[in-house]
Amino acid sequence: MQPAADSTLEHRAALRPSRLAGGMDAPSLWLVVAGLGALFGPTYWDLAYGRYAGYSQGYEFLALIVSGWLLFRRREDVAALPTVGSRGAAVALGIALVVYAFARSQQLLRIEMAALVFAFASLLVCVKGWAALRRLWFPVFFLLFTIPLPYSLVLQLTGPMKTAVSVIATWLLQAAGYPVGRSGVVITAGQYQLLVAEACAGLQTMFTLEAMGLLYANLMGYGAWLRNVLLSVAVVPMAFFANVVRVLLIVLITYHFGDEAGQGFIHGFAGLALFAAALAAIVGVDALFGRVLPDRQVR
Repeated sequence: MQPAADSTLEHRAALRPSRLAGGMDAPSLWLVVAGLGALFGPTYWDLAYGRYAGYSQGYEFLALIVSGWLLFRRREDVAALPTVGSRGAAVALGIALVVYAFARSQQLLRIEMAALVFAFASLLVCVKGWAALRRLWFPVFFLLFTIPLPYSLVLQLTGPMKTAVSVIATWLLQAAGYPVGRSGVVITAGQYQLLVAEACAGLQTMFTLEAMGLLYANLMGYGAWLRNVLLSVAVVPMAFFANVVRVLLIVLITYHFGDEAGQGFIHGFAGLALFAAALAAIVGVDALFGRVLPDRQVR
């Protein structure tokens, strides 16, 4: 008789909806995913192809992919948490959705995207409690890097940065014996004149590398906050001098091989190569910090 009872229990279990660890069934999970897609989808579509396309600065979708990957890595940890409700988080979610709807209707891109991040964090707390947000705080925080920088801020910061990059690059080339002059952010090398544009000023590279530096520190799992802070701060001068080297390469290539070579494929390749070099420098600087500030890794 016992085997028959066991068989009946197994049959009843098979009839129940499939459930994830923690009590959330699969249909509910897919409903949540569909809701998130309905919120995030239109905004990021407009940022890529629609009315916000002019605001995109190139790194937003990379940050979105990285954040999604980080969330995917921790899916089992969060699924294992018990499903709990939070009235306060539900109120916060409602406020975030109202702000999102208002910002979208008024085409306030950055407020709209910030409201999305806040709504996602509130939803996490609604479903899995504060423990879920504590475990997923970094992927949620990383979503902030998907918000484009305000154009007015870009203009204010890139002006002095373009001048500084131009001054240092010109001084180094003159010290090496090249016939180079400078007028503002225009560098004259022989018969060629090169304008140091916003892309070469380093703000976008600095912002992207700052995100990558924080990602690197998070993946390494350092427990000491001082090492994480120093590594994040060190990214700023590394990004700046990487762009100085980029300008130097473009000026040298233009001087020796002509304007077509300097502004063609080599221009884009120099940006990619120096971005990779800056990431390698982050790893090198972190290794130096490791000698001074040894730290066990925590997972």
